[in-house]
Amino acid sequence: MALAALPTITDPSVCSAMSRLSQEFPHVGLRSISIVVCTCREELRGSPEGALPELVERLARHRLQAAAA
Repeated sequence: MALAALPTITDPSVCSAMSRLSQEFPHVGLRSISIVVCTCREELRGSPEGALPELVERLARHRLQAAAA
């Protein structure tokens, strides 16, 4: 899994996922959540724009849960 650089432009799919996942995983640092979310966003860059917020959040949640297990 390649790590993505943190975006310099605000991406709605990243912002919404960060907001919800930081509440769901308060024990994980914001920087770590940001790296996971941004990496997921980069990996999903070919997906339909309208589906990105849900896809990014689901993939990031899955990875954060797997890391916690």
